[in-house]
Amino acid sequence: MRILRTAAVLLAAGLASASAPAQTPPADGGIPTETQEREAAGHSDLIWNLIGALGLIGLAGLWRSSDNDGYTDDPI
Repeated sequence: MRILRTAAVLLAAGLASASAPAQTPPADGGIPTETQEREAAGHSDLIWNLIGALGLIGLAGLWRSSDNDGYTDDPI
């Protein structure tokens, strides 16, 4: 019964709230966003993207395997 009430409250709140308007660029061009400015400049950040990817791959080395079966605590 509690789940049904919670679902009803969430549904009512969702229907009562207004949806967020989509961000569309102005017809006259307007002020470009930072991303649009970066893309227009033509600078490639490939080296930084590769360094970031290597860093994320390096984080995989911090993951330790565990024989935890999910029913017992994992020793630290």
